[in-house]
Amino acid sequence: MTRRAITTALCIALTTLAAPLARAQLAPPQDKPFAEHKIVLQLSDNDPRKQGLVISVANNLMKHYDPDKVAVEIVAFGPGIELLKPDNPNRKLVESLVAQGARVDICLNTVDTIERETGKRPDYISAATPVQVGVAQILLLTENGYTLVRP
Repeated sequence: MTRRAITTALCIALTTLAAPLARAQLAPPQDKPFAEHKIVLQLSDNDPRKQGLVISVANNLMKHYDPDKVAVEIVAFGPGIELLKPDNPNRKLVESLVAQGARVDICLNTVDTIERETGKRPDYISAATPVQVGVAQILLLTENGYTLVRP
């Protein structure tokens, strides 16, 4: 096989693989190369008890393991994005988790849906990482070695 044919084949393969990821606009998994434990916490309810539970689980993991040895990511979608609104009583706790190295994702599909339905785009805290599709982000993370936990 010629060098040109190999290069062409590689370009086609890369384009085919990259297109779905580019469309989804997923955030890459956390850059924690030494993480021995990778956990993604799903939050899809606007239930204060579940919000507290997700925060508690994330906090306990961050305390139990060396921060460099654990990757914790919370993915909020649907009614779960209420946790990431500026007036949520848990705001400081969420920001503290992010400061400790956890990542908190907000589903932009949910944000867009709320904007279409209400005519106003909901505000969310700057500590949140926007991802286009929350469930696709969870899928990406689990495909990259994360364990899904839905408290």
